[in-house]
Amino acid sequence: MKAKIEELLARVEQFAPRSAAEVEEFRIRILGKKGELNALMEEFKSVAPEYKRELGQRINALKNAATERVNALKEQLQNAASAAAARIEDKSRPGSAEPLGSRHPISLVRNEIVDIFARLGYTVADGPEIEDDWHVFSALNFPPEHPARDMQDTFFIEKNPDILLRTHTSSIQVRTMEHQKPPIRVICPGRVFRNEAISYRAHCIFHQIEGLYIDEGVSFADLKQSLLYFAKELFGEKTAIRLRPSYFPFTEPSAEVDVSCSLCGGKGCNVCKGTGWLEIMGCGMVDPNVLEANGIDSKKYSGFAFGMGVERISMLKYGVKDLRLYFENDVRFLHQFDSAL
Repeated sequence: MKAKIEELLARVEQFAPRSAAEVEEFRIRILGKKGELNALMEEFKSVAPEYKRELGQRINALKNAATERVNALKEQLQNAASAAAARIEDKSRPGSAEPLGSRHPISLVRNEIVDIFARLGYTVADGPEIEDDWHVFSALNFPPEHPARDMQDTFFIEKNPDILLRTHTSSIQVRTMEHQKPPIRVICPGRVFRNEAISYRAHCIFHQIEGLYIDEGVSFADLKQSLLYFAKELFGEKTAIRLRPSYFPFTEPSAEVDVSCSLCGGKGCNVCKGTGWLEIMGCGMVDPNVLEANGIDSKKYSGFAFGMGVERISMLKYGVKDLRLYFENDVRFLHQFDSAL
């Protein structure tokens, strides 16, 4: 019996409740009419007379310890609840500063580009990442033998030559032309996929923003002026652009767009490879074959299109030299953009 008293006393001293309900449950289990202390009192009646004095004193000490422990715990929990309530009710108390997350540099640049073209009247259009051959290639004047159709460049779904992951957001332009009559003025941001080796300058996943403007009387001069406005808004008022002849199946004529290097002011540095210029996008007048393939009268309407890589723009804007940093979710990299929220 002595061992039972010692064991129960140890449990009383070690009891650490988390709520008032646990304290009450403990009180009933130990001190209640059917509790463990009363069970000891019943057992005490059959103790030999020579042991009654010692065991009786121990049982009384146990009862007092249990009662004091229960009362102290109740008071402690009540005080804690009162203090918490006081903290909540004190509206003059300064709030705690919660740490904010960081926007990804790709999201920052994407939003900035969309905002710039929104000021020119462009609306955002969207489309699926899993596409068919028509929307990615055929409707954009890609001939059957074009290299972009080769599986070395394109991810096909289950070896189906008609279902693939889109290689550019031009497929959104096609879907827009299918469901909207001119005038059309849309910006098409999105993620695209190409079967390329991953390195500091290339990745199999990247982001594009393409634009499309179709209306009566749209000219190449309109295209150039729009892109000049965009470059000045994104890189600064002193930015200049140049257009170099190029080739794209869906535009004619086509051009590559360079901006003056903001790091060296056009004088030449290692970033621009001494040329003073940085390539940022491709553009051109929409090929009449593309307009006709999408149900638009090429004799009445004309238009221009352009497309840029968001990672490329972000690298130029923030001085990032390794494309892989955008995809590694390294918080040390992302925290550099806290101030850009």
